[in-house]
Amino acid sequence: MAKALKNISFVMPVLNEEAYLATAVESVFSQSVPGEMELVVALGPSKDKTDEVAQKLKRKYGAKLQLVHSPGLTSISLNLAIAKAKYEVVLRVDAHSELSEGYAALAVKVLNETGAANVGGMMLAKGKNDFQSAVAYGYNNRVGLGGGSFHVGGEAGPADTVYLGVFRKAAIEQVGGFSEAWVRGQDWELNQRLRKAGLIVWFDPRLQVGYYPRSDWESLAKQFFKTGVWRGALTRENPAGSSVRYWIPPLLVLGTLFWFPIWIYLIAIAILAGSAKEITERQKLWLMVVLPTMHYAWGTGFWWGLFRGNKTT
Repeated sequence: MAKALKNISFVMPVLNEEAYLATAVESVFSQSVPGEMELVVALGPSKDKTDEVAQKLKRKYGAKLQLVHSPGLTSISLNLAIAKAKYEVVLRVDAHSELSEGYAALAVKVLNETGAANVGGMMLAKGKNDFQSAVAYGYNNRVGLGGGSFHVGGEAGPADTVYLGVFRKAAIEQVGGFSEAWVRGQDWELNQRLRKAGLIVWFDPRLQVGYYPRSDWESLAKQFFKTGVWRGALTRENPAGSSVRYWIPPLLVLGTLFWFPIWIYLIAIAILAGSAKEITERQKLWLMVVLPTMHYAWGTGFWWGLFRGNKTT
């Protein structure tokens, strides 16, 4: 019988996260774990006071918090943090995320029970203002991000990909780590290689991570356009691995250009916003801005990436 995993290295890539870093780090160190733990923070070249916050946290937590410097790309930061990690389980966490109580211990239990190379669960988007709350509703709803299991839930079992991920370090090393060719979509691409190597990626809805999405329109539009670009580029490289839901926003963009009346779409968005029960009236108004921004920015980016491939920056 294989030796049970218990020691965890949390890894966190960070860039311009002055407002969120302390909360994310506190979330990590509030976790109870079955063995030893550490947190490795990979610091990109931030333009705000992220490094100062990180140094303050380092003084607080000492040897349990390791800092490494990175050129800034998420994939490079993750690889540097993983190389520094000394334990057999690598648990990825982002500065915009908050781990739910018992997340780490449950993840290790699932790794041991399933023999998976990577396990993960749900991204539960949250908001601190009306706009961000409307964005969070879009993240958590099928009409926002398309209904992937790590957004809206589902049954536990093998999956194409999961949010963030809790890995066997040996499995990451086996497939060569995160690809540094991809600015975005690194998690999906790595999980694809793990599955091609005959390893298991496992989804469990009990594993839940709070996430704070973009809190202003410009940041949201840029994020979704860039994410769409890289999804399009990944689809160009592996068309068979592209889910049908990834094509809905691009087809909406194409349809609007040639035949689909935009007013029909906007009426549908208004009806959806009006029927949303989980958010306030003010947040419903923002939702009528947020959902078209998500769909059209992502869909436009997808076409750009599909035609340009991995040449896009």
